[in-house]
Amino acid sequence: MSHGAIEKGKVAIVTGGASGIGLAAAHRFGAAGMKVLVTDLPGDALEKAAQTLKAAGIDATALAVDVTDRDQIARAREKAGQLGPVSIVMSNAGREGGGSLLAGEDVWRRTLETNLWGAIHISQLFLPDLIAGQDPAAIIFTGSKQGITLPPGDTAYNVSKAALRALSESVSHDLVKSTDGRVTAHLLIPGFTFTGFTRANGVTEKPAGAWSAEQVADFMMQGLDRGDFYILCPDNDVDRATDEKRMRWGIGDIIENRPALSRWHPDYAEVFDAYMKSDD
Repeated sequence: MSHGAIEKGKVAIVTGGASGIGLAAAHRFGAAGMKVLVTDLPGDALEKAAQTLKAAGIDATALAVDVTDRDQIARAREKAGQLGPVSIVMSNAGREGGGSLLAGEDVWRRTLETNLWGAIHISQLFLPDLIAGQDPAAIIFTGSKQGITLPPGDTAYNVSKAALRALSESVSHDLVKSTDGRVTAHLLIPGFTFTGFTRANGVTEKPAGAWSAEQVADFMMQGLDRGDFYILCPDNDVDRATDEKRMRWGIGDIIENRPALSRWHPDYAEVFDAYMKSDD
């Protein structure tokens, strides 16, 4: 089985499609016979991505788009419509924040405008057509485990991905009401993945613990087939059971009135370690 939106001749648009998870996803949609519109910032990477897709026999089109610019997304919507009926929208473009709480306003704005506002623009511009249609369709948001567990460090990124989770959950609920499940929303939650972000941090070879972007894309396709909203990816170091246990601890901060982010609080280090080693 496959998601009804994945149909030969239909159009999939993937933002942030020049590399990493976006490009791997574009290959998967194209292999299913879909036409693919890949968008990303202008540059050689975008053109190379389109050439790679075409070399694989995929009907691919590249379009330079900055997702922080609503007008550019509107042009992408127009271009996608010219290619054929759009049934898959993947809001994948993102950036690392690189910003602590006291990072400059420019860091915070760039992060939120890309990771959150980009997804808002895409939702508002593409969803009305999908809702008004008659055929199955899907919108996929690329989130992050950091938007759930909020590890200390890159606060700007964590905030943007936590907000993206809230947005995607609300979109999913609204689509159930407005389309009775004909149009679905999905939150892709990658684990440790070797992508351009990893390379930008000076890692030139895939770490043993990381999944490849292709593995994430394959897992995403399986999740879409199952109809999962939360497509929670493991990696080579962390399995699903470990993720679930960490996330249960996180929600326990509220229920048990522990300090915020107690997983990293010095007073709870031993308690958390014992919890993770227990069978609970």
